[in-house]
Parts: sequence; structure tokens; C-alpha cells
Amino acid sequence: MADNQTSHRVDGEQGWSLAAAMLPFPAELRPGVPVQDAPAQVWRDILAEVAAEGFTEVDLTDSWVRAGDLSPARLTELGAAVRAAGLRAEAISVIRRSVIDPVAGAENLDYSHRSVDAAAALGCSVLSVGLHRPLTARQREVLWFWTVDGPRDADDPETRLLAASRLRELGRHAAEVGVALSLEMYEDTLLGTADSAVRLVEEIGHPNVGLNPDLGNLVRLHRPIEPIEVMLDKCLPLTNYWHVKNYHRFEDGTTGAVLSTPTSMELGVINYRQAVRSAVAYGFTGAFCLEQYGGDGLGVMSTNRRYLTSILPPKEAR
Repeated sequence: MADNQTSHRVDGEQGWSLAAAMLPFPAELRPGVPVQDAPAQVWRDILAEVAAEGFTEVDLTDSWVRAGDLSPARLTELGAAVRAAGLRAEAISVIRRSVIDPVAGAENLDYSHRSVDAAAALGCSVLSVGLHRPLTARQREVLWFWTVDGPRDADDPETRLLAASRLRELGRHAAEVGVALSLEMYEDTLLGTADSAVRLVEEIGHPNVGLNPDLGNLVRLHRPIEPIEVMLDKCLPLTNYWHVKNYHRFEDGTTGAVLSTPTSMELGVINYRQAVRSAVAYGFTGAFCLEQYGGDGLGVMSTNRRYLTSILPPKEAR
């Protein structure tokens, strides 16, 4: 079982770390000018916008800046920019770099190892990785990419063995440098259902590896899903980091049609008041990462931070 009592310095609300994802910020300043290569002052200005919304922690989502691909000098500049903005780097989330990708799996594993070292250098408590792959051309064409099916993992003994082996290797490396490894749930991967995700953590069998039960990735799907409460009960005992976001979900019982759209944590179909209560009862003490797609993502994340603060018990009261 994963250790969901991961020790890390916390300066957030009521003893909890509530980090802002960098998902709302594009990877390019303008066409052809990547944020990755921008002067450190540009990073600082963007991060200051996050801090101005009340955040004190940040998840350096690699869709914005790939910390694992920065030189040592540039990584130092990124850390200084985070601190200058009044933030603390809580985590790095590695997005769409599956270590079992049929084409780029070995390359993605190397990148994930570099991201572990970057997370340690930045003082992060956790690295979140998943098995989801790059969006297809069709997914990039539509308003909401999750309305079009993407690549699917094979669920056979050979694929599961490869995933467990590579993620165990990554978990061991992370443990050596004091960073927890969290596995993000995502549809049509080996982390795409509660049962498969729990099984994979058990197959990895390393105490430094736990789950990131990002159920928003599943409730937004335009297809039947397992009851949310059932998925939470299965996953929360193994949770060591948590991407939180929510969706409206409409199911037509006569036609079978399902529609979804992003909304705030308070208004969506995941009852986070109950989910957080259950997580705390299971012993979760890790960090949260606020995510949002569409519209003013940072503004909604700030609203969600205030809501989450209102429902979290003070850690010292537990």
C-alpha cells in the first residue's frame, strides 16, 4: 500500500497545501515563441498572477514549462521565479508522457526521471505522472478533447508488467531524492478505472507510489462510468496527491446520451464535501492541485481554492 502520509512542508490553508495548476497558461507566449525559452522575468510575471489570486503553492504542470528539460542554470532561475512570486513549488505534473507509449515510452521514462530530479531541486513534495498519451489530431480539433476517444492501453500481462516495472523504477528514484510519486487516473489507460488503477499500484508494490484520483478525467466522459462514490472508496486509501476539478454531467436515461462541461468544484457531479471527508477518514494528508479547463481557468481555480478551504478540517484538529 502507498504511504499517504507523505511528509512535506506546508504553508497553505489550515495546514493543507492547495496548489494551482499551470494548465490555464499556454505553452507559447505567441505563435512560435515557447514559454520554455522565455526570460525568467516572464515566468515570474505569470506566476505573480497566480499568487495574486490567493495561491501560495503551485504545481508546475509541464504543459506550461517542462522543468525536466531545463538546464541546471535555467532550473535555478525557475525556482527563483517561483519564490519571487511568493509561491512554493509543491509538485510537478507530467502530462501525456506515458512510460509505456508504444513509440516514445523509453524516451518518456528518461524524461520522467529528469522530472524527478527537477522536482527534488525545486523542493517539491510530489511528482504526478500518468499513462495518457498526446492528443490525436481529431481531439485537437474539437472544443472539448474528451468528447473524442484517444489512444487506448492494451490490458494484457506484458503491458501491465512493463508499466509496473517502469513506474516502480521511477518510484524508487523518487524515494531516493525525497519526492513521492503519484499516478494520475485517466480514461482508457491502465489507470482508467478504479479497479485497474488499484491493481497497478499493487503490482508496482512500492510504498512511495500512490494514486492521484483525478476523477474529473472520468466523469466528463460521454459514456457510462462507475458510481463516483464506489471509485472513491476504492482509490482514496492509496491516494497521495489529488488533482481536483469538477464537471456538470447530464445523462439521458431514455436515449443513453451523456453530455458534460466544466464547472466549479461546488457545482459539479462530484460531491467534494463528502469526498474530502472520506479522504481525511482514510488518512489522506497530501496536497491538492486545483485544475480547470476553459474560460477563466485561474479565476475558477481561485474560487475552488476558497471552497476547498471552507470544507477542509484543520490538520491539527485530526
